[in-house]
Formats: sequence, C-alpha cells, structure tokens
Amino acid sequence: MTTQVEDRSSRQPVGPPPPFDPELAPVVEVLTGLRPPDAYRPDNIVEMRAPVPGVETPTDEVLSRGGAYSVRERTVPGPDGEPDVPLLICLPQHAAVPAPALYHVHGGGMIVGDNRFGLAEMLDLAAPLGMAVVSVEYRLAPETPHPGPVEDCYAGLEWLSRHAHELNIDPERIVIGGASAGGGLAAGVALMARDRNGPAVLAQLLLSPMLDDRNDSPSARQMRGLGIWDSSSNETGWNALLGDGVRGGPDVSPYAAPSRAADLSGLPPAFVDVGSAETFRDEDVAHASRMWQAGCDVELHVWPGGFHGFDVVVPHAVLSRDAVAARAAWLRRQLGRVSR
Repeated sequence: MTTQVEDRSSRQPVGPPPPFDPELAPVVEVLTGLRPPDAYRPDNIVEMRAPVPGVETPTDEVLSRGGAYSVRERTVPGPDGEPDVPLLICLPQHAAVPAPALYHVHGGGMIVGDNRFGLAEMLDLAAPLGMAVVSVEYRLAPETPHPGPVEDCYAGLEWLSRHAHELNIDPERIVIGGASAGGGLAAGVALMARDRNGPAVLAQLLLSPMLDDRNDSPSARQMRGLGIWDSSSNETGWNALLGDGVRGGPDVSPYAAPSRAADLSGLPPAFVDVGSAETFRDEDVAHASRMWQAGCDVELHVWPGGFHGFDVVVPHAVLSRDAVAARAAWLRRQLGRVSR
C-alpha cells in the first residue's frame, strides 16, 4: 500500500475558531483549567496514565448491566512472536440466536487507556440492539510503537472471527469501532482486513477518529490551545506512536494513519462523527469524503459546537443525546442489512 503526502505549499490561513455549543462551553472552561492541552507532553505520559480522581473504571458488576451480560477476561494469541492480547468479552446472557458484536478499540491518544476505557458508552449503544461487546487491550506507545498497537487489534479481531460461534456471536455481523485513537486504530484494522483478505467486518463506527499524523489541517491550526486535545497534544501522541522525525514524513503506514491510505475502496460502511470545534474535524471530514469518492457507504455528522469527547463528558447535553441517537440508528440499520 502506497502513501500519499498532501501539498502544503498553498496552505490557506484560518479564521477564528467556531464557538463551542452553549451547553458545552462552561464544561470546556473547567476541563482546560484542570488540564490544559499543553499538559499532554512526552515527559508526563506516565502521569497521564494515573487514575483520574472522580473517574471510576467500570467493574464487571457495572458492565454486566444487572446480569444482562456475562463479563469475562481472556488473552488470545498476539501477532507472530509478540505477547498475547487481552480481550474483555461482554456477552448477552439470554440471546436466542447468535448475537451481533461490537469489537471495541479504546481511545487515549495511543498513549493511555485500557480495554475498560470507553466500554460503558459502547455497551450503552450495544445493549438495546442485543449486541455483544468485545474490547481489545493493545500495547501502548511509546513503549510499543507502530505497528504493535494496530497489529494487536487485528490479532484480537482475527481471534473473535474464528471463535465467534463458540461465543454465540454471528461472525457476519461484527462491527468494529472506537473513539479518538480507537477510531483511528479501528479504521487501520479495517484497511488491514481488506488488504489481507482477513476477517469480515460489517461496518466501522468511527467516533472523532485520530487519522492523520501530519497534524496540520485547518481545524488543527484553528483549535490550537483550545479544547481538551489540541495539536500539541496530538503531536505527543503521534510522536509516541511513530517516532519524532517519522511523523509527517513520506513513509508513514496507512495502517498507523489511515488518512495516508491511497486507496479507500472496498471498505465496509462507516459512520464518522466529529465536533465542529475540535482538532480532528477536518481530517475526519476529509476521510469521509475520500471514502465517498472511492464508492464507499459513509454517514458523516459534524456536531456544531462539539469539543473532543463532548458526548462522554457532558452526556445529558442536547447535542450529546442527538449524537448518541444518530449512532444507534445507524447501527440498527447496519445490523438489518444481514437478516437472521
């Protein structure tokens, strides 16, 4: 797979940033006061991995949804010669037929998080549709640079596809998805599955995905210093994954940065959403547009005034509820394409 490098010679200036949604703006102010975007630096990655006061990791009991799901952890074979990959498997307890599944790749800028991070929100989407959720824990950068993280995610998907029937999961209805770095890795795994004639992926759920290591889109420049993940934070994540001096150069793999893929044809349908007031806006819109140009089925939403992760941080805001409802409706339609 070849890469492509955007011509920056005619880069246009950007205007002022779009406003944050009025319901979200006060929360952005509080969050950036607690941890400004420039706090995400290479020298404090270990500190970023420490538990955040007031934010609890969901326990098995919470994830079981009152006994509606069984929750188990297991490790599966990793990439050739590499460590095993941990999966957290949440299965509907009373599914009469094989259930569809959401294969979840967690976010965290490539440098933080585990397979419980963001899982509660994915279960919120999956449970009303009777879906299983399988969440992969990939090795983090910089300790494990590319291709380790995306290969871990691909290995987990391969195992899930091969063992789906043992789990009472329908192998023809596996949706891959994630938010932020997880969305970028999910898109990279979908490219791998296509190129390797690998596991079938029904669809891609890409929520504010982190796709472009070049980190120089109009929105990246426009939102610098604003929100909870700006271009300086993004530089930290990409440099950790690719190495300083590699990021932005001509030899970055599309499996690491899917915006680098020269060919997006033949990919599964995708849902792409992003806030208008966040760093990833323009790379995500461009990815959706290029998928359309390649003949793919894509649903794109740009939520006006949304910051990165707004739906998780302010779940009761009108904008957040609208975003979650759109994802649920799209998921229902995708599952309906394969009747059981």
